[in-house]
Amino acid sequence: MCLLLAQEYVNFAENVQGMIEISDPDIDLIEEHILMAYNDPRTDYPHRDNLLDIRRTMINRKVLARQEEILPDIIAFNNAMRDALKNMYDRAHIAWDAVQGNEAFSGEVGLTAKCFLDQEYPELHPVQGDDRQDLWDALCDSGWNPLYEDGVTLTALTFPQDLHDSFDSLTGMDCPPPNWNEGLDYELTKDLHLISPFHHLFDHTKFAITDFIYARKFKTEINIEIDREI
Repeated sequence: MCLLLAQEYVNFAENVQGMIEISDPDIDLIEEHILMAYNDPRTDYPHRDNLLDIRRTMINRKVLARQEEILPDIIAFNNAMRDALKNMYDRAHIAWDAVQGNEAFSGEVGLTAKCFLDQEYPELHPVQGDDRQDLWDALCDSGWNPLYEDGVTLTALTFPQDLHDSFDSLTGMDCPPPNWNEGLDYELTKDLHLISPFHHLFDHTKFAITDFIYARKFKTEINIEIDREI
């Protein structure tokens, strides 16, 4: 079924008048199947990857044909995510320094820090509805979206391994050119300085670009593990 759907939507028609309409009956149908599979715990749905990939392809084809209309949200999202990651990075170093200076934390210590999109469906998203939170839960579920397991970065920030890595290293700004805009219009986005987590969400995960560019809130997790004999 999914292969037929994929073939059917290769030549998906664009609405070229007015503002971009992210939702349409064909995308709605795919999302219905995603929600049915996700909300039925008795179902081990073998084609869920196909459904998410088809949905992502359909939305991206439609939206990226007119990238200039989402450019302000791409910029705002990239800035908000950079701020959230800087906050996480600074907090991780503060926590690590506190642990290292405390004799109560004896033993081998490790720290991991991860940053996720907020658990609540983005209120700025132009498509709203009673089922949007359920769809968001499915998209943010690492069982359905496995490369999102460590959040917006490809891998978690881990101490002591990454202790001396700069913030620019975490966000991919330490390599030329400092702009992770693969898959986007080069001329339109060449000066945006998109960070590598943007590329990770856009290129590696099951999110469509319009799933995440309307997010402005993030959740960070910092975990400290101590390996010692008791």
